[in-house]
Amino acid sequence: MISGTREWAVAEINCNIGCPHDCRYCYARVAALKKGLIDSGSDWSRTRIIEAEVESSRPLYGGQVMFPTAHDIVEDNLDEALQVVSRLLEAGNKVLIVSKPSRCCIKEICDRFSRQRSQILFRFTITSRNSDILSFWEPGAPAYQERLESLQQAFKSGFQTSVSIEPMLDLEDVQGMIGEIEPYVSHSIWIGKLNRIEERVQIVTPEVAAEVERIRHQQQDRNIIDLYEALNERPLVRWKESIKLVVGLPLATESGLDI
Repeated sequence: MISGTREWAVAEINCNIGCPHDCRYCYARVAALKKGLIDSGSDWSRTRIIEAEVESSRPLYGGQVMFPTAHDIVEDNLDEALQVVSRLLEAGNKVLIVSKPSRCCIKEICDRFSRQRSQILFRFTITSRNSDILSFWEPGAPAYQERLESLQQAFKSGFQTSVSIEPMLDLEDVQGMIGEIEPYVSHSIWIGKLNRIEERVQIVTPEVAAEVERIRHQQQDRNIIDLYEALNERPLVRWKESIKLVVGLPLATESGLDI
């Protein structure tokens, strides 16, 4: 089964270990713990550059390349991220840049690669408009307004734009949020569930338990089916495998199709 980042890309590139966003549901933190790249979950927010990945030359891959997948592009690693993107573009690759974006980083990327915009597709992760929900689940990430303004900036700069609402952190507002972001999206809006909660989320306080229960309730099959029926005719909306499995859509059979 093709799932996760492989729905979007044939190759995944990273230049960092760790991420200051410190999202509670982060799959990359769990993977880093299993691989021994960090000693504890609390180490994840203390980031370090992988110099070999920054300096590495890049081949022409056989499809869309995703950068980054296990961290974000932030001010502290922006120079290194620009170098990675530059090498990917110079090799002729189509690059999917995925981020919970900050305005300053997106402006720099847009300015730096304006002549190569046809090779770049932005995918901005926007999981909720609710500031309380975002500060709980994604405590170090930019606020909704900054993500929206970053999307607007990339769109107005002539880049291809898309949005990932995965994980959905506020299903009840998904339709309203899409109405606000849709005018600035040229490619697609992806929607997906919060996956593997038991594995990825440390349920250590009553507050966390209550938030997890809220998400689980919202993600019940009946609610997912209702959301699908409400949005499926919207031409920009696409569904991640977590929702395809609920509503009976065929799964991707090939990596990197991004459909």
